[in-house]
Amino acid sequence: KQELANKTLQSELKFLKSQINPHFLFNTLNSLYALTLKKSDLAPEIVLKLSEMMRYMLYECNEKLVPLDKEINYIINYLELEKIRHGKKIDIQFQQTGEISNQKIAPLLFIPFIENCFKHGVSHQLNEAYVKIHIDVNGDEVSGTIENSKQAVMPGQPLKKSGGIGLINVRRRLDLLYFGAYKLKVEDSPNTYKVKLELKLI
Repeated sequence: KQELANKTLQSELKFLKSQINPHFLFNTLNSLYALTLKKSDLAPEIVLKLSEMMRYMLYECNEKLVPLDKEINYIINYLELEKIRHGKKIDIQFQQTGEISNQKIAPLLFIPFIENCFKHGVSHQLNEAYVKIHIDVNGDEVSGTIENSKQAVMPGQPLKKSGGIGLINVRRRLDLLYFGAYKLKVEDSPNTYKVKLELKLI
């Protein structure tokens, strides 16, 4: 029974990751497509970054745990793609503190929250949009604070729910992999959306 339960758990984790990976690929390809339409000189740079991200997702994210420094490098590549895509329309800030070498983490936990910033937050703003990300490592604990500006909802407008399949999946993966060893806090105000994820590194 225990063996069956473990196999069921692993199957569910693989299924959740199989849903997450194409989600990011789809959005990145959309960015590349938009630049090729404009015949932008930035398109080759996106192809190189996309290639590095694909290599990480296909060959390294199959492991239960990945090096934390590679996971952060994946995040940096993603943000660089968004900077290329949006130019000066969005103030994108990233800060990393603490020692990230020789640490391991389950792959693709922070990225759904980061992607959510661009998909449901700043993409709907006309100006003064920002995304601020801070990842801090303290011993065997890592915390990620992800905040984005958003357009205030006018009276009478329907309230759009942030998130989607990526956020649902990352919550499920956290429950499966870090049960009792993580904290997830979401603050949704009229002008900002903030997520803070804290977890103990395995």
